[in-house]
Amino acid sequence: METKKIMTPEEIVNTMMSKDYFSQWLGITVLEIKSGYCRLKATVKKEMLNGFGIAHGGFTYSVADSALAFSSNSQGRKSVSIETSISHITSLKEHDEIIAEAMCETQTERLGHYKINLYLSNDPEKIVALFKGIVYKTSGNWD
Repeated sequence: METKKIMTPEEIVNTMMSKDYFSQWLGITVLEIKSGYCRLKATVKKEMLNGFGIAHGGFTYSVADSALAFSSNSQGRKSVSIETSISHITSLKEHDEIIAEAMCETQTERLGHYKINLYLSNDPEKIVALFKGIVYKTSGNWD
């Protein structure tokens, strides 16, 4: 009988990231990953600015959404978002570097509730956005 190897949180996120072309395009760097938690870094590029010359809200939303995906899947079950929301607190300019820190707040057998804080990398007290997400944990495992 063959036993399946259980993937580590790092292996899961590396596997996801290898095919996540959008997160790659965003320039996301994974700083830290553990079960139910991750920390990402991304920098605002000129192409991410809106008509006001500040980062498009979709930029922070997308970085937070990637953090949600990586943190929720890092627990070993293939998980997909079913509800998300974001509050934009501070505008960003070109070259601003942000950190997205995602953590599991509560979970059941099938659902996980996550909080993602986004802040400036050089000033962790400067909150950029607050993101909340709920994921559905499928029956599929990362193995």
